[in-house]
Amino acid sequence: MSTVQDYASRLSDPGSRKMGTFSYLPPMSPQQIRKQIDWIVQNGWNPAIEHVEPQHAMHSYWYMWKLPMFGETDIDLVLAELEACHRANPGNHVRLIGYDNFSQSQGASMVIYRGRAV
Repeated sequence: MSTVQDYASRLSDPGSRKMGTFSYLPPMSPQQIRKQIDWIVQNGWNPAIEHVEPQHAMHSYWYMWKLPMFGETDIDLVLAELEACHRANPGNHVRLIGYDNFSQSQGASMVIYRGRAV
């Protein structure tokens, strides 16, 4: 049986908190982010973008950046909207959501830009 690896996550250290599965991996390169967006749109899911101040990241409510991009398949447009959200909210976490129409739930969620705690 393998051992389970622990990570040092503490409430007193906002930088140690994990936000989703991808946060346990090294930061994604632009090419890897592009592949994730491609997977979302190729599976017919709707991309959406949310952002929040780092001190509120553990709350269930994040601000929506515009409306979800229903039916969008242009990866460059999704990347441009992620960048626009990050530019407009430079200190905030920015995440990409993939809404699955069939199960009517989030099928994917990943933080693309990580803000700085104040």
